[in-house]
Amino acid sequence: MFTGIVTAIGTVESSEPQGDLRVRIACPYDPAEIAIGASIACSGACMTVVERGGAKGDAWFAVDVSGESASKTATGMWNAGAKLNLETALRLGDELGGHIVTGHVDAVGRVDSVEPAAGSHKVTIRAPRDLAAFIAPKGSITVQGVSLTVNDVTDNADGSCSFTLNIIPHTWDVTTLGDLGAGSEVNLEIDVLARYLKRMESLRA
Repeated sequence: MFTGIVTAIGTVESSEPQGDLRVRIACPYDPAEIAIGASIACSGACMTVVERGGAKGDAWFAVDVSGESASKTATGMWNAGAKLNLETALRLGDELGGHIVTGHVDAVGRVDSVEPAAGSHKVTIRAPRDLAAFIAPKGSITVQGVSLTVNDVTDNADGSCSFTLNIIPHTWDVTTLGDLGAGSEVNLEIDVLARYLKRMESLRA
């Protein structure tokens, strides 16, 4: 489990087919504190550490990305040079600063627009129709592994929805969200509570 509070930005150093895709990611963590088998969220996708090395502040870890995971995440995110939002798994007693995040990408959305807004940035993202019912104003959503609050939602004629986010300067600067532009693909995870509420509603009907 995660909280959607990014603790570092990593960079994909290499990506090589070895059955699955073996991806090596440079990061500023302490390798002594990265356990083999540990879970690290990479731009919202929970991955298992299979190798690690380097030194404190200049570390690296490797993960195996299955074909299924690669097909369900944003295009190009596992390519060499790509920047990833990183978060280590929640530990008992840690502060829950964002919201409960599972690290399972529900769908890939697309950025419609990015606009400056009084020092912050207003980002509008289009989500596929399968997710539309789970996204609500003032609700939580995870975008590229970052816990965010939805400002507004517009339902589109094709069943999809467009939702807006206000990204404050701190979040813009310390995550990869500052690299977003119109047309960018983003990993989306809906609020787990919304998932259960939708299921309860369907059974009640």
